[in-house]
Amino acid sequence: MQRSDFSEDFVWGTATAAYQIEGAVQEDGRGPSIWDTFSRKPGAVLGGDTGDIADDHYHRFREDVALMADLGVNAYRFSIAWTRVQPTGSGPANQAGIDFYRRLADTLGEHGITPWATLYHWDLPQTLEDTGGWLRRDTALRFAEYAGIAVDRLGDAVSDWITLNEPWCSAFLGYASGHHAPGRHEGSRSLHAAHHLLLGHGHAMTAIRAARPDANAGITLNLYSVRPASGTAEDVDAARRIDGLSNRLFLDPVLRGQYPQDVLNDAGEADWFAENATAEDLALISAPIDFLGINYYSRHTVAAGSAATDASAYPGSESAVMIDTGAPRTQMGWEIHPHGMLDVLEMAHERAPELPLYITENGSAYEDEVSENGNVDDPDRLDYLRAHIDACRQAIERGLPLAGYFVWSLMDNFEWAWGYHRRFGIVHVDYDTQVRTPKASGMWFSRFLGGRIGRRSREGVDETVEVA
Repeated sequence: MQRSDFSEDFVWGTATAAYQIEGAVQEDGRGPSIWDTFSRKPGAVLGGDTGDIADDHYHRFREDVALMADLGVNAYRFSIAWTRVQPTGSGPANQAGIDFYRRLADTLGEHGITPWATLYHWDLPQTLEDTGGWLRRDTALRFAEYAGIAVDRLGDAVSDWITLNEPWCSAFLGYASGHHAPGRHEGSRSLHAAHHLLLGHGHAMTAIRAARPDANAGITLNLYSVRPASGTAEDVDAARRIDGLSNRLFLDPVLRGQYPQDVLNDAGEADWFAENATAEDLALISAPIDFLGINYYSRHTVAAGSAATDASAYPGSESAVMIDTGAPRTQMGWEIHPHGMLDVLEMAHERAPELPLYITENGSAYEDEVSENGNVDDPDRLDYLRAHIDACRQAIERGLPLAGYFVWSLMDNFEWAWGYHRRFGIVHVDYDTQVRTPKASGMWFSRFLGGRIGRRSREGVDETVEVA
């Protein structure tokens, strides 16, 4: 497998999110987000960690961009912190926040790297959460207002836009299981949040088109290959339920203009959707997009089981359980199934055959260790990346319209409820010194792309990057 197996215009990138790397949470007018609040709730985040400093990317972005250029990527997917642009989630733009993202986009351009901006990666302004958050329809309108400001003010430097990242996580980890901010346990009402998130996407697409008609815009969904543990009716139904909540509840309204009725029935929310998810809503949600982003990490093998006693991220289907197939797992406990990536690409392609597809996140966490000579050898992550990039090659051979691949993540960072206890980066970060060190996986990716780090690593050059 070589880079030449892919087209010259194939997009090769890395990805991050604002709260996970930026730090500087109280600088230049930034307002508090739900993750600022949630991370201070006792027991919410492992070790009591917060994103207050994280990777200090807000001050070190130039060095980080230079590192990307050395890796050899041609694109960088980052997210814009809503509260840097609108500190309270509404009102005029905060110029200092706009200026930061312009500096970032301009620096990327100077290094030949295309900026891909995600407008929402889970950091809702706390002010909006205080009035109901994504359970409130008005939040979708506030999101569209923010999207219009961001694209209008930055659209001359950024052409590629993603409205939402993983609305499944926002709705069900945030409002059902409570494992993510804002940490609520709303049961089946979390489906209302899912609808308002998708409605926000629809309104944002309208705002993007109005601000920059030539923008390349879409949405990113986290999709799973879902299979029943056996052919029994019970296991097949359990798999249907998980596929419905994980995949179809988001794919079908975005690409087909309709919600899957069986999922609404399972959750007991059919009446609410009949009254509140109007034809106008669905027309907005399903308005044409230019691409679909897919975040892929694992496959679910599902069996019927006993109803969960804790708050579940699968409202109405708490009795469905994921079983261990014996496949290798990452430190997150996620089974490694590269061919599952082909399944989700086929799933999306079936619904929208002409739509370009991008893998906007794919990566793995492992317990990395820095050796005495300062190197970080991570053979499991290297194998994971190689296998999934090979799955991308196979997808293209099948004729699937895959146009790009983004590694999650550029560098170790604040891993949400896991704090700093899980590392996904292909670049190691020492959180005490902020020194960046490309891992063996990063060196391999750079060699694959023809980057400078890859060329230097063949000669045994120390790759530790001291960031001032």
